[in-house]
Amino acid sequence: MKLNLSYFLLFWIIFIIGFSFLFFSCLSAPASFERFGNTNYYLLRQLFLGFLPAIALGFTAYKISLKFLKKWAPVLVLINIALLFAVFLPKIGVTAGGATRWLNLGFFTIQPAEFLKITAILYLSAWIASKLSEESVSGWKSIAKKGSHNFLYIFAPFIVFLGLITIALLLQSDVSTMGIISLTLLALYFSAKTPVWHTLLVVLGGLGALLFMIRFEAYRLDRWLIFLHPDTDPLGKGFQLRQSLISLGSGGVFGKGLGMSVQKFGFLPQAMTDSIFAIIGEELGIIGAVLVIIAFILFFWLGIQIAKNSNDKFSKMVAVGVVFWITFQAFINMASSAGIFPLAGIPLPFFSYGGSHLVVELIGVGLLLNISKNT
Repeated sequence: MKLNLSYFLLFWIIFIIGFSFLFFSCLSAPASFERFGNTNYYLLRQLFLGFLPAIALGFTAYKISLKFLKKWAPVLVLINIALLFAVFLPKIGVTAGGATRWLNLGFFTIQPAEFLKITAILYLSAWIASKLSEESVSGWKSIAKKGSHNFLYIFAPFIVFLGLITIALLLQSDVSTMGIISLTLLALYFSAKTPVWHTLLVVLGGLGALLFMIRFEAYRLDRWLIFLHPDTDPLGKGFQLRQSLISLGSGGVFGKGLGMSVQKFGFLPQAMTDSIFAIIGEELGIIGAVLVIIAFILFFWLGIQIAKNSNDKFSKMVAVGVVFWITFQAFINMASSAGIFPLAGIPLPFFSYGGSHLVVELIGVGLLLNISKNT
């Protein structure tokens, strides 16, 4: 069964990456030509600064010892958190669109928050696995019997870790990435069969914090108001959502055909990144959009099967974390384009333009294949 899972997942990623590059080559051509006089500019950048490093690091993740990763997970996440704060340093920090989230490394930039998605999963998985090994017979239950020690031993360290990540990402005004990472870590924590009241308390606290952030930040409030009332300010704040819905609706059942989108010619903002799913719907129709959704459901199923078959706690937790992260992100992105979730400003995994997220996603896939082969 492990070989079948590995081959299925490998076939899945080859097909998805191949299709995404074919689709992106058509999508990016107009913007590339308009801005640089070369129809392949964005495609070549995605290939050489995204795909090739992603393949190399994904293969490294496939070959690396899982025991080594477990041992060094705390160091990796500390380095990553340091890089989150390094974006505020002069000369190397990059600000764009009112947010400071990137590091300038000369020929290219990286977004440390993207790498936190994987390092945070590795660290929390290592931490949970070490705690479970201390209570190998009855897991968390024996700890829970210790009363107040339950809080100090399990819940408090998790909250401190989550809080540190939240502060770092809030300083970058990157609430969307913060939400993805928080949801992923919470799902990972809950899957370890921790007390249910821990999860409920974090959810309630998170909702309260979200309402506070929305209330006192104008652009976040605008996103929610536009989501609740899509026809508000259709030529201003609601323009992106309106154009996204037009793009999806104009595709019909079978779509206009690959490369035949009208919206990509400057009508739909962020067509290569946040709103790429709307272009998929326009060119490939409802059928194409549904097939993309099914592809992510299949990825979720394959990842969960790998997690179930894994033979150690650390591997199991890493697989669960990677699967929930990529699936959460994919469905939030697609739901945003369809107007059933507020615009989130996050890339569609494996499809959207950007090197950092593609590198991290293929590292995640490499880890899943690594876990599968070691089952």
